[in-house]
Amino acid sequence: MIRANKNWQIRIDINSMAKTPPFSLISTKKIIQMNDVWTSYDSQSYALEGVNLSIDRGTNYAIVGQSGSGKSTLLKLMNGMMTPSKGAIKIDYLTPNMNNKKFKKMMHTIGYIPQSLGLVKNVSVLDNILIGALPRLNRIQSILKQFPEHEIQEAKRILKLVGLSGKESRKAYMLSGGEKRRVAIARALMQKPTILLADEIVSELDHVTSREIMNLVLDAQKKMNLTAIMVHHDMKLALEFANRVAVIKEGQKILEIGVEGDTIVDFQTGDMSIEEIMEMYNTDSKE
Repeated sequence: MIRANKNWQIRIDINSMAKTPPFSLISTKKIIQMNDVWTSYDSQSYALEGVNLSIDRGTNYAIVGQSGSGKSTLLKLMNGMMTPSKGAIKIDYLTPNMNNKKFKKMMHTIGYIPQSLGLVKNVSVLDNILIGALPRLNRIQSILKQFPEHEIQEAKRILKLVGLSGKESRKAYMLSGGEKRRVAIARALMQKPTILLADEIVSELDHVTSREIMNLVLDAQKKMNLTAIMVHHDMKLALEFANRVAVIKEGQKILEIGVEGDTIVDFQTGDMSIEEIMEMYNTDSKE
C-alpha cells in the first residue's frame, strides 16, 4: 500500500505489501541450473564431476560426447531419476527428486524420451501417444485406460503434427525407425510439457531422417514454447539445431559452444584448442 503524509512525501507500507504482493509468481530466464554437480552409480567412481550448467527457457540445448561420457546421466538428473552425490540442481526453482512432493506434481511437465524410446510394441500408435495423457486422468480412468474424448482428439491432433496421420491403428512394432521416434515425440508432447529431454533420439538414423526428426522437434519447440535438451553424438547436427552445445568428456563439461552466423562461439573457455574443436566438428559430420 502507498500512502502520502501531509508533506506529500510518498512512503511505502512494507508490511501491507507483504500481505498483498503485486505479483502471482516468480519466473526465471534460467529453467535448468546445475551447480558443481557430482554423481556416482557405485559410490566408488564418479559418472559426473563438478558439472556447472545453465539452460535458458525456450531454447534448444544439446549435450555431445562419446559413449560413457555421462550425457545420459545428465538427463536422468534433470528428470529426478537420479540424485547428485554433491552439488545442486534446480528445475524451475524445484530440486528434481522423486521424493519431493512438489516436484512429483510437476513431473508430467518434463517429457522424457529414453534411448530405447519406451514404446509399447504390441499397442497401436494412438494408444502409445495417449499414454502421455495418463497424469491428467483420475484414478479409475487411469486404471481402465478410459480416455475422455477431448484427450483422444488432442492425441490425433499431435499425431498429425508429427506426420503420422492415417497410422493411428498401426502397431508400434510395425513402424520404421523414424516413425517410432515420431511416436515417442508425440507421446512426450501429449504430456503438455515445458521441458523435453531426448536421449540420442536420432542415433542409428540416416542423415535425411535425422534432420526430419530434428526439424520436427524444432517446430514443436517453437509452437509449444518448449525447452529442449537433447543428447547427441553428432557435433555438426547439434550445432545446426541447438542454441548451445555442451561437450562432455569423462564426466566433465569441458566446453560450451554455439553458432552465431558463420562463427563458432566459445561460451565457456575449455582445454580444447580451435583445431581440436574443428576436428571434432568435421569428424562427426562425416559419420
